[in-house]
Amino acid sequence: MDWSQYTISAMRLEARFGDRVVPAFCQRPRSIWAMIAEAAAQNPDGEALVCGERRMTWREVARQSAGIAAGFQKLGLQSGDRVALLVGNRIEFVLALSGAAYLGLVTVLLSTRQQKPEIAYVLTDCGARVLIHEAGLADRLPDASEVPDLTHRIAVGDDARASQFSELAGHAPLPAPAEVGEEDTAMILYTSGTTGRPKGAMLAHCNIIHSAMVFVSCLHLTAADRSIAAVPLGHVTGVVANIMTMVRCAGALIIMAEFKAAEYLKVAARERVTYVVMVPAMYNLCLLQPDFDSYDLSSWRIGGFGGAPMPIATIEKLDGKIPGLKLVNCYGATETTSPSTMMPGELTATHIDSVGLPCPGADIIIMDAGGRELPRGEIGEIWIRSGSVIKGYWNNPEATAESFTGGFWHSGDLGSIDRENLVRVFDRQKDMINRGGLKIYSAEVESVLACHPGVVESAIIAKPCPVLGERVHAVIVTRSGDVGTEALRAWCAERLSDYKVPETMDLTLEPLPRNANGKVMKRQLREAWLAAQS
Repeated sequence: MDWSQYTISAMRLEARFGDRVVPAFCQRPRSIWAMIAEAAAQNPDGEALVCGERRMTWREVARQSAGIAAGFQKLGLQSGDRVALLVGNRIEFVLALSGAAYLGLVTVLLSTRQQKPEIAYVLTDCGARVLIHEAGLADRLPDASEVPDLTHRIAVGDDARASQFSELAGHAPLPAPAEVGEEDTAMILYTSGTTGRPKGAMLAHCNIIHSAMVFVSCLHLTAADRSIAAVPLGHVTGVVANIMTMVRCAGALIIMAEFKAAEYLKVAARERVTYVVMVPAMYNLCLLQPDFDSYDLSSWRIGGFGGAPMPIATIEKLDGKIPGLKLVNCYGATETTSPSTMMPGELTATHIDSVGLPCPGADIIIMDAGGRELPRGEIGEIWIRSGSVIKGYWNNPEATAESFTGGFWHSGDLGSIDRENLVRVFDRQKDMINRGGLKIYSAEVESVLACHPGVVESAIIAKPCPVLGERVHAVIVTRSGDVGTEALRAWCAERLSDYKVPETMDLTLEPLPRNANGKVMKRQLREAWLAAQS
C-alpha cells in the first residue's frame, strides 16, 4: 500500500542540499511568502485567522505582513538575519512569521515554557537580532550582556499600553518581497535537548512547503476547511500542520490561546471546524466533558493525532458520536518538518498498532546498530529520507554528521515496516526496557493500559534493578480514584507476557508532564521516581 491510491499531486526526483535526490512536488510555491501570496490571490476575502473577537482575511494578512516586513527593515534587518519569537498562540505570531518570510528573514521559534537560561542559550546560538516576546514574559528575558547580538526587543500583549507590536506593524508595505532560494533556511526550531544542549533544526523553505503540500494533498484540504490551532504554534506541529497547511489550502485558522477541553468544544462547534491535529489525551479530555453531546461537531471530518497511540476505546467513542470524523495518525519530528507517515482515516481502526504509510515521497528504512538495513518485519532504528527532512543543525556540523547519512535522518525510534508498507513505532531507543535480556517496548504496555475504562493515559518507564538490570514501572493517570493497582495489573496480565506486566505502579489524577509538542517527558518521570526512593 502507498498514498498514490488516495490521490496525490504529481512528483518527480530532484536534487536537494547537494548530495540528496528526493521526490518533490512538480507544481509548488518557491518560498513561504510565495505560498502566502497564492492564498491571498486564491481566497482574498476568505477568513484566514480567527482569535477571540479578531478576524482577518487573507488579503489583510498579506497586506499587514508586508507592512511588518517594512518594520523589520526599518530596524536594520536584511535577508538571512534571525528574528526570535517568544510568543504564545495569538494572531501576532502568524503575522510576525509572515512578515519575516516577506523580507527573507529566518524565524527562530521559542517555547513560552522555556526559562531564562534556555532562552539565553538559543538567542546566543542563533545570533538573533530581534526578539518579539510576550509582555508577560519580560522577567524571563536575558540581560543585554548575555545576548550581545540582540539589538531590539518588541513586547506583544493584549494590553495596548504594554504592547509594541503595532509600532512594528504600522508601516507602509514594502513594494516587493525578498528573493530567497528554496533551500535557504526559513525557520530554526530547537530540539528538546534530552541530552546536552538543544540543537537548532534548520527548516528550509522547500521542507516546509513539501510538508504543507503533503497534508493538503493526502487529506484533500481546500479553502473551505477550518482548523483549530490547539497545540502551541511555536512548535513543529503548530507551525506546519496548522499554520502552513492552512496557508497552502487558503483555509481558516482558528487560534486558541491554550487547550481547554470545555472551551475547545465551544469553539469547534461555533466555528464549524473541519480539521484538527492534537495528541490523543486531548481527544480523551473532550470526551470526558459531561456536555459533549450538546455540541454540533458534524462539520469535523479530520482528526489528526500523534505523539502517542490512540486508544481503540477512544476511536470507538468518537466514531459513535461523530460518524463523519476520520482519525489520522501522523508520525514525524522537528527534523522531518512534521509528518513522515500518515494513516488513511479509513484504515486507522483496523491498524491501530501502526503510525501509517510513508508520506508521499518519503523513504523509510529500518537499520540495525551496525548501519545495515533489516528485512521487513524486523525491529531496528527508523531512518527517514524525504523532501521534508531538514538539511541539518544550525552551527553544529558535528551533530549533523552524527544524525544524517546520505540524506537519511536517524530518528532514534525503534520500529518496523511490514510487507504492506505500514510503519510501527515501538519505543525511543533510550526508553526501551531491558529486563534481564528481554526487551520491553513501552508503547505496547501503554496501549494495553489505554484500553482500560478507568485509565486516561499512562507512561511506562524503567526502574533500576541490581539483578535484572531494569524492571517495568507504570505511571498511570486514572479517571477517578476507584481503580486500583491490582485490578490494573490483572488487566495487563490477561493481555501481555508476564515479563511485560508492570511490577510497580504510581496512580494519579494529575496529567502526565509533556513538552510543548505534546510528548510525555519520561526523563522527568524517571527522575521523580528516583528522587522518591532516596
